[in-house]
Amino acid sequence: MTRRSLLALSAAAAAGALPGADDQPYHAAPENLRARDWFQDAKFGLFIHWGVYSVLGKGEWVMNNTRMPVGEYERLPARFNPVKYDPAQWVALAKQAGMRYITITSKHHDGFAMFGTRQSKWNIVDATPYGKDVLKPLSEECSRQGIRLFFYHSHLDWHHPDYYPLGRTGHYSDRPEGGDFNRYLDYMDAQLTELLTGYGDIAGIWFDGIWDRRDADWRLRRTYDLIHKLRPAALIGNNHHLAPFAGEDFQMFEKDLPGNNTAGFNAEATIGNLPLETCETINSAWGYNSEDQRFKSTGQLIQYLAKAAGNNANFLLNVGPKPDGVIQDEFQTRLKEIGTWLGKNGESIYGTRGGPISPRPWGVTTQKAGKTYVHVLDWPDDLLVLEGLPKAVRKAALLASGRPVNLQSVDGGLLLHLPKPDRDPLDTVVVLES
Repeated sequence: MTRRSLLALSAAAAAGALPGADDQPYHAAPENLRARDWFQDAKFGLFIHWGVYSVLGKGEWVMNNTRMPVGEYERLPARFNPVKYDPAQWVALAKQAGMRYITITSKHHDGFAMFGTRQSKWNIVDATPYGKDVLKPLSEECSRQGIRLFFYHSHLDWHHPDYYPLGRTGHYSDRPEGGDFNRYLDYMDAQLTELLTGYGDIAGIWFDGIWDRRDADWRLRRTYDLIHKLRPAALIGNNHHLAPFAGEDFQMFEKDLPGNNTAGFNAEATIGNLPLETCETINSAWGYNSEDQRFKSTGQLIQYLAKAAGNNANFLLNVGPKPDGVIQDEFQTRLKEIGTWLGKNGESIYGTRGGPISPRPWGVTTQKAGKTYVHVLDWPDDLLVLEGLPKAVRKAALLASGRPVNLQSVDGGLLLHLPKPDRDPLDTVVVLES
């Protein structure tokens, strides 16, 4: 993932479209359009950042942040032996949390492949004492348990000698001068081909890193067309913090709801017409950071999930497993508690789209099939005016209990009154039927 220091590319973005992003029309295959519908219905996914960087317990950017040269970083795989890795437990945890898909790092910015690639020995099979591919059993387990699998794949590479010239990061890797960038892109496409042909029915690719070299010719459309040829239903998203390019199938927003820019990444990320997703961390780190104790509460995460749905977006919630393959207890506890909440309130999240009332300070709305779900996250006072409902409401009730809710017609909308004992301090969900 990017850092605050990699702010927004706004000046470069203003100069025009990204080189290599072919704007010729892209006609998605019917199975791709169906996959987009499934994606929007799924609403909640598990993000997993895992790699050799976890050995140091300082996050996934440790190579760049500590100015570690390649020679020193190449010692880490010898210490990476995740003998407690249990893909069945990981997938079961995602299901218990109410998640419908998993997105995991196949290669992060350090270039280390978490699968048995034939393109380089810089991978978990050839370079670690563990000696096994971790993505293949995860793919098999996802298929077995009914979870869809996406791969995060970094365009940026601090290790590969052909990633040249260097971009905004990786300047202390101590690599030789020179390299053939097109040869690097061929290498990347070859790895993507391996992932898309040898790991089951992959749901899509989650790209990141082109912000490192904003003006490079990334051959995006060529790569996108390769992916869609190999798997027409596979969804492509790119965390470039810009409006979507032709060939992309969903749009993501890093650490922000669509249209917001509180984290500094999305100054140029105008909302397109594709399915939307927002990603966020449980603490502050993406990869395992042993010192990061700034955990968001379960309530904060549930409210973010509701806000994402109300903004017509999915929520991809991240964990960074330890180097032994264990997902820490603080993460597991929160995921299970979110799953408990979804067990009672999932109807207002899954299969919905953004509701008829735009997001407000008090909360959001979602909708589907004759129902509008009012998520009141912060009661302004004892009464709440609902404006902008397109149809007459014939019935209103609390989703969790089915208890009727008192509504009164007023100029411009409906007046919602709910006694304090009936309110949920996290999210009071009122379902309106028309």
